[in-house]
Amino acid sequence: MEVADSGGGDAHRESDISWRRMLAVFWRIGILSFGGPAAQIAVMHRILVEEEKWLDEPRFLGALSFCMLLPGPEAMQLATYSGWQLRGVPGGLVAGLLFVVPGALVVLGLAMLYAAGGHLPVVAALFLGIKGAVLVIVIEALLRVANRALHSSVHWIVAGLAFVGIFFLSVPFPVIILLSALAGFLLLGGRSAGQTESGPGGAPLSGTARTVALWMVVWWAPVLLVAVGGYDILVQLGNFFSRLAVVTFGGAYAVLAYLAQDVVTHHGWLTAGEMMDGLGLAETTPGPLILVTEFVGYIAAYRAGGLSMGVAGALITLWVTFAPCFLWIFAGAPYIEQLTAQPRLKGALEAITAAVVGVILNLSIWFGLHVLFAELSTHQSGPVKLLVPDWYSLDWRVLAVGAVSAVMLLWRHQSLMRTLAVAALMGLGFGAMGCLG
Repeated sequence: MEVADSGGGDAHRESDISWRRMLAVFWRIGILSFGGPAAQIAVMHRILVEEEKWLDEPRFLGALSFCMLLPGPEAMQLATYSGWQLRGVPGGLVAGLLFVVPGALVVLGLAMLYAAGGHLPVVAALFLGIKGAVLVIVIEALLRVANRALHSSVHWIVAGLAFVGIFFLSVPFPVIILLSALAGFLLLGGRSAGQTESGPGGAPLSGTARTVALWMVVWWAPVLLVAVGGYDILVQLGNFFSRLAVVTFGGAYAVLAYLAQDVVTHHGWLTAGEMMDGLGLAETTPGPLILVTEFVGYIAAYRAGGLSMGVAGALITLWVTFAPCFLWIFAGAPYIEQLTAQPRLKGALEAITAAVVGVILNLSIWFGLHVLFAELSTHQSGPVKLLVPDWYSLDWRVLAVGAVSAVMLLWRHQSLMRTLAVAALMGLGFGAMGCLG
């Protein structure tokens, strides 16, 4: 049934959709949310707009635009906003949690198995194949985002500068995003400056301030508790992933670009290969792709203190990754129609999305070098850094799996799950033939 129209959001809280029905529908969305944000958004559109008719097309698309303006996983935030439209804050909490929890439980179980048996020959063979497929999955994401984002010379220039900045000059990811947003605000936002629509009024500022204060407490209370308890690794994880939640605009693969190199290079919590394994696990489970952060949190804490510390690391990582998403939605949802009508904000979003193309290109090359070659060296000339592979250390097995995965995904357009299954079987085949030495 249709929900009532609303300018500020209150009317949605009077929806006569039963809680039982809401729980069933959002649980269904949660367990069907495979395949990354594009597939997840398509599932939500089909169920919420076409089947249940709980949201109309303009509201759904406006919410999607708003969520893309925010840091963090846009699909999870869209689910939260949809629940908020139907039942206010309780509905948003239910929808957001049901989108995350099924996949989070699966990833935790897989991370525990990985930590316990990651060095067994059969596990090593399995993940050898997954690495090759994941590399192609990242390249496919690059092509998809580029096709959507690069429509003018300004977009191409922003993408190119973002790639040069992060790959050659090691410019911090947050700086790249801020500079790109500023460029888009100034260069792209003025194209339709005369088309600004005022939109309906939002919530009172006092109510927004209370929402922000409440969710800031929810977000940071666990981090303060583990700090008081003296659990250094948990504090490090809480601080790192809280920072990640604020600066990672542009979707899951943009998050990975920032996450992977910091986790591997700066903190040393995981190796590049293990990071690829975690991404492979997240790709094959329901829920947002950013659940790879849970894998990182578990492995890092497990190595510092065993099983119980690993579980605590996974939980603190999940908390600080997703609590900010609820903050952004509950504070910003009443203003969505105003915000999405502002052309300069749209220009900033366009430039951020263009910069993400350069960032994902960096991620693709970085992952490729670390997975395909056993030995790499860093050459520096002034501010310019360059990773140079030892060509004699090329891993032909990963190259073979990657080639097959590229044919399946990029040429034959096979499903993600089928491609990953074939890649895993190839890895097991190499193991059976004794090719894992």
